[in-house]
Amino acid sequence: MITLYTWSTPNGRKVSVALEEMELAYEVKTINIGKGEQFDPAFLKVAPNNRIPAIVDHDAVGGPLSLFESGAILTYLAEKTGKFLPASGHARYRVLEWLNWQMGGVGPMFGQANHFVNYAPERVPYGITRYVNETKRLLGVLDRRLAEVDCLAGDYSIADMMTYPWVASSLGGIADELGYADADLPNVKRWMAVLAVRPGVQRGMVVPII
Repeated sequence: MITLYTWSTPNGRKVSVALEEMELAYEVKTINIGKGEQFDPAFLKVAPNNRIPAIVDHDAVGGPLSLFESGAILTYLAEKTGKFLPASGHARYRVLEWLNWQMGGVGPMFGQANHFVNYAPERVPYGITRYVNETKRLLGVLDRRLAEVDCLAGDYSIADMMTYPWVASSLGGIADELGYADADLPNVKRWMAVLAVRPGVQRGMVVPII
């Protein structure tokens, strides 16, 4: 059994999508970041950076294993199950390349754009412009990549699971600031539509139920 510590954010849903897609048994422990539960000393033992998501695999080889950081978690789960991450060769590194692209760019930049547009206590035009423009640049990178392949690394992989929740959130949460027309991002929209009907994605995207 795996314990998933999570909240209703794109970062949290990366892991719940992966757990559903890999058909792993798990239980959910909610960490309400709006109430500061991420700073609870018990959670700190699992996630030293005080951020969700985190997991404890109680059945790990060698004894229970706790992990934080979504990229590390999805890599571990993929290797545990032998699913959605090739074991070696070019295909493996293509997945890891796009997984790290998400971690280094999409997550931080989309998150900052959403913060400045929707949560900053005062409107900061510089912050909005900077992070919305970077979000649009990254969406352009994604659209060009998906013009070449069906999924980020070619075949469906943990790189797509990492990226999908953030794109879904941003195309909704900051849609007005992004200002896309219906015809924009055709390849991203095709990819989104394909992933949205996957049963594992559908189940994972509503975890946790709050």
